[in-house]
Amino acid sequence: MSYHLLQKILFAMDAERSHIAALNGLKFLHRLHFNPFPNTIKDMHCNLMGLPIPNPVGLAAGLDKNGDYIDALSALGFGFIEIGTVTPKPQEGNPKPRLFRIPQHQAVLNRMGFNNQGIDYLINNVKKAKYSGVLGINIGKNATTPIENATDDYIYCLDRAYNFASYITINISSPNTKNLRTLQGEDELNNLLGKLKKRQTELSEKFEKYVPMAVKIAPDVDENQIIAMAQAIRHHNIDGVIATNTTIDKSSLGEHKLSNENGGLSGRPLTEKSNTVLKLLATHLNNDEHQKTIPIIGVGGIMSGSDVAEKLNNGAQAIQLYTGLIYRGPQLVPESIIAAAQHLKK
Repeated sequence: MSYHLLQKILFAMDAERSHIAALNGLKFLHRLHFNPFPNTIKDMHCNLMGLPIPNPVGLAAGLDKNGDYIDALSALGFGFIEIGTVTPKPQEGNPKPRLFRIPQHQAVLNRMGFNNQGIDYLINNVKKAKYSGVLGINIGKNATTPIENATDDYIYCLDRAYNFASYITINISSPNTKNLRTLQGEDELNNLLGKLKKRQTELSEKFEKYVPMAVKIAPDVDENQIIAMAQAIRHHNIDGVIATNTTIDKSSLGEHKLSNENGGLSGRPLTEKSNTVLKLLATHLNNDEHQKTIPIIGVGGIMSGSDVAEKLNNGAQAIQLYTGLIYRGPQLVPESIIAAAQHLKK
C-alpha cells in the first residue's frame, strides 16, 4: 500500500487516534520483520555533538513521547532519534481534542501538554530497545511544578536519563505548558543552564562518560532574545541547540477556524519563521572562527528535500523531521538524506 492511500485512511480518523494507529501499525510490521519503507542510503559518516551518526537526518521529539516505538522508527533510516518530551511524573496532558491537522496549509496544531508516562517508564523502554544508534532524550517539567521549581524537574530527569541517552535535550520552548517559555529569559536561562551544566559535569564523573546536552528554543523570539540565548549557551558550554519548536503565531492560517485555537503550529506555516531564527542563531552563536562550533539541529517546516537544503544552508549541522512525515510519509526520510548528501558535496 502506498502512503498516499494509507494517508487517506489515517486522515479519516481523529488526529490523535490516527497518530497512535500509525505507530502501532509500524511496530506490528517491524515485529514481523517486514519493513515497507526500506532504507537504501549509504552511511554518510557524520558527526553531531561529538557523536558519530550515519546521516544528519533525525526524528524530532514528540512523535514517540514514551520510547514505545524506538526500534520500529529506527528502521526508517534516521541517522538519530529523539524521544520525549518526558517529565518526572506521568501526566495526562491537556484536555482532548488537542491535536488538529490542517491539510490545506500542510500544518498541524497541537496543545498536547507533555502527555507522557513519566521518566521511569521511558527509561524502561530504552533498556528494552535493540536500537544501538544515537538516541536523544528530551526532558521537561511537570505541569503541576511551579515555574520557580522547574530546575528541580529538569535535574530529576537528567539524573535518570543520563546513563541511557546519547544526548539530552532541555525543552524550554513548548507553548503548551504554562510559563515554560519564560525559562528562555536571560536571567532564567542562565540560572537553569548553570545548574544543569554543573549536574552534567557531576554525572560525567560518576558514569565516566560525557553525554552532550542540547537546548530546544522557540521560533517566537526576536534578535535581541536570540543574542542573549546564544551568549548563555556559549557561556555555559552547552553542546548543541535545536531550533525550533512550534509557533504560537497563527496569522498564516488566515480565516481558518483553528486560527484562534490555543497551541503550537507546525508544518509549512512554520518554515519561514523557523528558518529566520535558525539563520540569526547561527550568525550570533558561531560568529567567531577561533571558537568551537556549537552544532545546531534545524527543525520546523521541513516538508521536502529542498527544505532540508535550506536548513543546512542557514547554518544547521543536522535536521529533524516530524510534521512533514504526516503529510509526505516515510519517503521523506530518504529524500531528506539525499538532499543532505548533495549539500555536503558542495
